[in-house]
Order: sequence, then structure tokens, then C-alpha cells
Amino acid sequence: MNNLRRVIVDYKKLTPEVLKLLIDRYPDGYDDSDIISFKNGSGELIEAVEVTTLDTKYLVKISAKLEYTMENYDEGDYEDFDDDDPAAIPDLMIEENLDEVD
Repeated sequence: MNNLRRVIVDYKKLTPEVLKLLIDRYPDGYDDSDIISFKNGSGELIEAVEVTTLDTKYLVKISAKLEYTMENYDEGDYEDFDDDDPAAIPDLMIEENLDEVD
């Protein structure tokens, strides 16, 4: 497993294959213990969750768009797309700060 290709994936580059891996690994969503934090080459703090295939370890950056897409996942939405097509995942227009006032 140490010789796996490592790929950091932003929501904009998310594919149906990686989304399905996320759903399979985190069927009830992820929690704080699943989050990996690291600094990128620019020194920015990145938070991500990990999924692995036979040859690749994906670190998928956490965002409100990712959480929404995982919560509303329907495999049928991606039947007409190739597994590696990032155009299959729609670019959502939601606010990154989803704090609600009670």
C-alpha cells in the first residue's frame, strides 16, 4: 500500500467513481475522526477524507458542496456518464458557510 499513487481531489475534479467510493466508505457521512489535515505546497491548511482503490489513494478536500452531494447521492444520476468524468458532478451554488441561527 505504500507505493500507491496519491491524488488530492477538489470538488471541481470529483468523478462518479470517487464519489461512489466516498459513499461506500462513509455511508452515514464522515466525522472528525475521518478527517485528515495537512498543509499544501502553498502553506494552506487542507482538510480531506481518504478513499483508496487498488492503485490510488485519494484525498478528497472537504467542502459544503461535497457534503451536500454525498447527502443527496443517487447512483442513477450518474448512469449516463463515464466513471472518470468530472463533468458528471454538477457545480453547486451553495454558501460555504452554512451556519444557521436558531
